[in-house]
Amino acid sequence: MPHHVAEAVIGAVAAVALPVAIGLVDWAGSTPGPVPGAVETVAIAPGTIEFPLPGEFLADGRPAAAPSRSVRFDRPLHIMADQVSRAAYGECVTAGACRPADGTNSARAADIPVTGVSYLDAEAYAVWYSRTTGETWRLPSAAEWAFAAGERFAGDPFAVADDPKNPAVAWIRRYEEEAAARREPDPQPKPLGHYGPNTHGVRDMAGNVWEWTSTCYSRVRLDSELETNARTTENCGVHVAEGRHRTYMSDFVRDGKSGGCAVGAPPDNLGFRLVRDDAPGWFARLKALAR
Repeated sequence: MPHHVAEAVIGAVAAVALPVAIGLVDWAGSTPGPVPGAVETVAIAPGTIEFPLPGEFLADGRPAAAPSRSVRFDRPLHIMADQVSRAAYGECVTAGACRPADGTNSARAADIPVTGVSYLDAEAYAVWYSRTTGETWRLPSAAEWAFAAGERFAGDPFAVADDPKNPAVAWIRRYEEEAAARREPDPQPKPLGHYGPNTHGVRDMAGNVWEWTSTCYSRVRLDSELETNARTTENCGVHVAEGRHRTYMSDFVRDGKSGGCAVGAPPDNLGFRLVRDDAPGWFARLKALAR
């Protein structure tokens, strides 16, 4: 980006952000409300994973296996130890910054992960939570989620290429897909911690609540070397949800079983957890300047 353009963009952001920081701009009817309580986070040390890329891959017009890439994380990843609970999400609803979630109103709702939330709901919560805490919180990318999931990461187990010279490959893939489709649903969210921690200490990864990520769905036509430096079509109206298996959901969908599953077997529930960036958020920096 040219230097003068960058300065213009930064200036425009500051012109909007500073009045917000000092309370001159109303956040679409939301009220400040109490500062949310501190959440437990897990700091995962830098490391490298082999990551099967999300999306649909085609080679010569036929489905192809997703290429894997070595992804290096050079800084610690700070991620919520638990999924965002219904009680925590309710604070955002009370403040007027989030829409009420779909689902149960039972007395035990406070200690279960929030479900019945769309990607747009999760993004709204991240914005509100960042604003109220003065930190920078966001949805993890699919690669960050996989890194945090560790041994519980499943990816897309059915994303394998059919081999025209070996019909058994397609037969086995179809069998696995049909078996997964017949899997008994497990719709009742369990209390936080029900599925226990993984080796990183992150709880309930790959339980019965799939988690939204910030990664968009993409359709990739691979080149002759089966690399991804070919034609890519990105659809950011659909995002990756990770859990017991990878799936792709339209951003507005709150219930994957309702027919909004863009690609893949539907999830039992949709929820989320956030990651925290190390650097202070823009709101915290601007608030400090205004003192």
